[in-house]
Amino acid sequence: MSPWVALLRWDKPSGRLILLVPGGWSLWLAPDAPPSPTLVLQILIGGLAVSGAGCIANDLWDQTIDRQVERTRRRPLASGTLNRTPAFGVLMLLLALALAVVLSLSSQMLLCLQLALLALPPILIYPSAKRWFPYPQALLAICWGFAVLIPWAAFTGNITPSTPLISCWFSTLCWTFSFDTVYAMADRPDDARLGLRSSALTLGRNAIRTVRAGYGLTAASLAVAAATADVGVLFWPFWGIATIGLWRSTQTLRAAEQQPAAVYARHFGRQVQIGTLLLIGLVLSRLG
Repeated sequence: MSPWVALLRWDKPSGRLILLVPGGWSLWLAPDAPPSPTLVLQILIGGLAVSGAGCIANDLWDQTIDRQVERTRRRPLASGTLNRTPAFGVLMLLLALALAVVLSLSSQMLLCLQLALLALPPILIYPSAKRWFPYPQALLAICWGFAVLIPWAAFTGNITPSTPLISCWFSTLCWTFSFDTVYAMADRPDDARLGLRSSALTLGRNAIRTVRAGYGLTAASLAVAAATADVGVLFWPFWGIATIGLWRSTQTLRAAEQQPAAVYARHFGRQVQIGTLLLIGLVLSRLG
């Protein structure tokens, strides 16, 4: 089963967890938080299904390119361990599972279905963006934004603009763009050689400064969301520690120097920890 595990990236759980974090932020910032365990489970299953589908779509788009990039050349489709037909079949199964989760959301089903359909094009188009768009990480951030909107709609039954919702959504966009820009730094030599695009290449020496600004906006926006959602005081120590963590996580990065891939992978893993710390703070503040 290891090729299938690798195809879905379940051998690298950080990438799966990092998608679920904004969904958790959204659920625990909603007016009637905490959510029911059933809703949490539904969002968890749906998020994992969409995440797996995104990984397969990415590998189907990039099979030829992945063979020429050091970080990705051992992926199952790139290495030939799996072929495209069964991978496409699993992609359809995962999309069907995600649809089944949406249809199980009872009274909020129609709104969530509309949001899911809006999310599908950017999710499927994103893997091609590196061929034509200077900032593909911005498109990924838009995809990640639906991880806030759909859980909020499932819980509240609407996406009426409110300060907690808008701030949580904006925080997620800034966070995603920033950590994926760092992740793209690992591929800068290969991307430049192949004529591919990324925010890491486009920003050049300004990449680290942009990432730091993005993390600052992430922390500030989530603080606004929490303050206007009237979360409990238990959240703020977690927010303070996470904010320091966001700043410190950029201190080892060098804009003009190509560092070992492990440096960027550690940064990505650190973002999972920081995002989860913020989520724990929200959960405890709502339960306290």
